[in-house]
Amino acid sequence: MTETVHVALGDQAYDVVVGPDLLTDVGARIAPLLSRPRVAVVTDENVARHHLNALRDGLEKAGISMVSLVLPPGEATKRWSELERVVEWLLSEKIERRDMVIAFGGGVIGDLVGFAAAILRRGVRFVQVPTSLLAQVDSSVGGKTGINSTHGKNLIGAFHQPSLVLADTEVLGTLPPRDYLAGYGEVVKYGLLGDADFFQWLETHGPKSAAGDMTARIRAVRRSVEMKAEIVVRDETEQGDRALLNLGHTFCHALEAATGYSDRLLHGEGVAIGCALAFELSARLDLCSQEEPSRVRGHLRDMNMKVDLADIEGELPDAEALLALMGQDKKVVDGKLRFILVRGIGQAFVTSDVPPDTVLEVLRDALGERRG
Repeated sequence: MTETVHVALGDQAYDVVVGPDLLTDVGARIAPLLSRPRVAVVTDENVARHHLNALRDGLEKAGISMVSLVLPPGEATKRWSELERVVEWLLSEKIERRDMVIAFGGGVIGDLVGFAAAILRRGVRFVQVPTSLLAQVDSSVGGKTGINSTHGKNLIGAFHQPSLVLADTEVLGTLPPRDYLAGYGEVVKYGLLGDADFFQWLETHGPKSAAGDMTARIRAVRRSVEMKAEIVVRDETEQGDRALLNLGHTFCHALEAATGYSDRLLHGEGVAIGCALAFELSARLDLCSQEEPSRVRGHLRDMNMKVDLADIEGELPDAEALLALMGQDKKVVDGKLRFILVRGIGQAFVTSDVPPDTVLEVLRDALGERRG
C-alpha cells in the first residue's frame, strides 16, 4: 500500500513516501542517507508518548542509534526560545553538517526543527516524519520552515528542503478527531485550488477517511502531496504559483492572531473557515456563482468541521481589526494584500486587486451572523 511521490528539485530532490507502518522500517529507509549510524530526533510530548519507542525500534533494526529532545506540544512552541533550545541541544550533541536531524511530529515540530536545521552550521540535513494529517499533506513538503513572531505567524524562517519525508498513515489513528479534521482543512484546500475531480472524490470519500478507512487516507494524502509537489517544483520560493497554496490563509492567519494562536482555533480549522470566506469573497466579486461557496460550506458541514466565525469559541475583534491583522500577513506586497480567489472549484488564482470595502463587507456579514 506504500506509494512514493518524487519532489523533482534538481540536486535538492527527495521522495515523499506515503503508507502505513513506515515506522517499522524507518531505519532501512533512512540508512542510505547517513554518513554515520546516528540521528538526532526532536519531537513533542504527545508524539513521544505514542510513537517515540516505535521510531527507536525501527531505527535500531538498521543499527542506527538516536538521541532525542522532547518539547511541549502546541503552536506556542514555534518561538525564539524553543528554537534556541533546539539549536543549543543539537550543538551539545555534536551534530555535524553531514549528520541527520529527524523532525518527528506535526506541523509545529516540522517547521521549528526544519528552521533549526537550516541555521545550524549554515545548514544540516533533516528528515520529516510527520505524524499529523496537516503535516503529512502540507507542512512537511516544500521546504518552508520557521517560527512565529509577536507580529504574526511564520514571519521568521528559511527555505530548507528535507532529504526525505516519511508519511506513516497508520499513526493518524492516534490523532484526536478534532486534529484529524483540522488537517483535512488542508486536504480539501487542494481540491478547491486546483483539482475539481479530487474535491468531488472528497465529497464521497472524505467521511470514510475521517472514519479510519486506510485506502481513503492514503489516497487523500498522496493526491495532496502530488499537488503540492507539482506547485513547489514550479515555484520553490513562492514568487508566483506557490502562493496558490495559501488559499484561505489570509483570513486564517488573521483569525489565528485574533485567537492568540491558541487551541480556540487550530490552523487547519482556520484554513477551512478561510476557504469558505475566500469563496464567499469571490462570489461577492462576481468571480464565481453563489452555488460554489454553498457547495464548499456544505461539504465542510458534512465533515463536522468549523465553517463560520460563529464556530470559533469566544469573542473576536470587529471587521476593521481583522482586516488590520491581515495587513501583517507575509503575503502583503507593496502594502497590498494578496488574496487567493477562485473562478470556481479547482480554479484558484492570485490577485492584489481586491477592494478592501468588499473584504470588510464579507467580514462584517460573517461577524453579524455571530452576533445574530
